[in-house]
Amino acid sequence: MLGVCLFTSCIENSNRQRERKRSDSLRVMELLQGIWIDDNTGLPTLKIKEDSLFLASQSQTAYRFGISDDTLVTYGADQIKYQIDSIDSHVFHFYTQVGDLMSLHKADNDTIAFGYQQDEEKQDTIREVVEKDSVFVYQGVRYRGYVFINPSTKKVIRPMMTEEGMIVDNIYYDNIIHICVYQGKEELYAQNISKEMFAGIFPDAFLQTVILSDMDFVGIDSDGYHYRASLCVPDDISCYYIDLNISYDGKLTCSLH
Repeated sequence: MLGVCLFTSCIENSNRQRERKRSDSLRVMELLQGIWIDDNTGLPTLKIKEDSLFLASQSQTAYRFGISDDTLVTYGADQIKYQIDSIDSHVFHFYTQVGDLMSLHKADNDTIAFGYQQDEEKQDTIREVVEKDSVFVYQGVRYRGYVFINPSTKKVIRPMMTEEGMIVDNIYYDNIIHICVYQGKEELYAQNISKEMFAGIFPDAFLQTVILSDMDFVGIDSDGYHYRASLCVPDDISCYYIDLNISYDGKLTCSLH
């Protein structure tokens, strides 16, 4: 009987501790509501509304966050943790991922300008199909190769460090590329190409970080038709090239260039 009582008491204590932590987190979240100004620059840096955090450098994008004990946690592709140094109704100090102390104080009101000024014209990039074609002559016969770069809805997420020293997820979109070869009006070959087709060359984890960004028809010879694909890291100079060889019987083989 004593064991049952002790077990029940432990459960009750554990529940009380969880409820107390939850209550403390909610209280801190309430304190954080508003716009926070960098002590060093005097510029608005963070805006917090409910469980969303906005950064001045990316003021149109909300990042979900929470408070766990003495840690600020942001939720994206990964959970990023920032050690809190001190916090109260008008002071918020925490360490960035590179170890810098971000010292903030709360603005007197929420009506001050926040974020970079936006142009009046809408800045959304229109993602269109890109068409490319090339002509090659082999043994006196004229061939034309076409490439259609089609935007897809497949997301590629790349964590980046903002000007505020915080890690956020930048979202990009992959492409599906249609290739085809013609002799006159006769279609000799046609296929959609996605980066997943290169799984035998690259690990899956790597393919999730790159975009199938480009394709070129590079020639024709006795082995067949030849294309070259570009796999690129978004917003980076790093690109990898894949040679696509298509035999005259339609067999596709790929190799790292």
